[in-house]
Amino acid sequence: MTTNVIVSSSAIDTGILAIARNALVEEAVKTGGVIQAYANALCDVFDRKDTNGKTIAKWFDLVGKDKKGVKAERSLFCNAMMDRDSKFIKSTDADGKRKHTATVDTYWQRVKEASGYVPNGRVSGGNDIDSKTLAELKTMINRIYKADEDGIECNAQDFLVNLKDIFEGMGGDVMDLGKNLK
Repeated sequence: MTTNVIVSSSAIDTGILAIARNALVEEAVKTGGVIQAYANALCDVFDRKDTNGKTIAKWFDLVGKDKKGVKAERSLFCNAMMDRDSKFIKSTDADGKRKHTATVDTYWQRVKEASGYVPNGRVSGGNDIDSKTLAELKTMINRIYKADEDGIECNAQDFLVNLKDIFEGMGGDVMDLGKNLK
């Protein structure tokens, strides 16, 4: 009988995360290596390992109180991106709390994927809710593009930017939108 003992980090090594987070935020335009470095740091700090050092739970799969540190780090990441450039700020509410753009979510998604996360929406022919929603969003956005191309005005055009933000935030590639319109 094998017993796995969970070794958790009660004291988060914020130094390694801060260095990796700041490198990503500063180099957001050339992200390849820094995304992987940040992903590696997140894995080092938050992945749950047994006594032999084998990963038994990835940081992006943690739930409940185990996810508390990851949530705090994500908040630090989002705030650092908004501090770096105001283009990452979507809005500010009456209390001064800032909301980040879908681009920030896209960077976080890339970090997750560099850590080993496989998004359901990327599986072709998937039957899950996210992949269906992504496909339907693409259809709706392309319908709006087609209407615009045909000179037809519609209320949906007022929401095109928001729909594209949602599409990108869910992992869609906005560069594929509007192609091959019929």
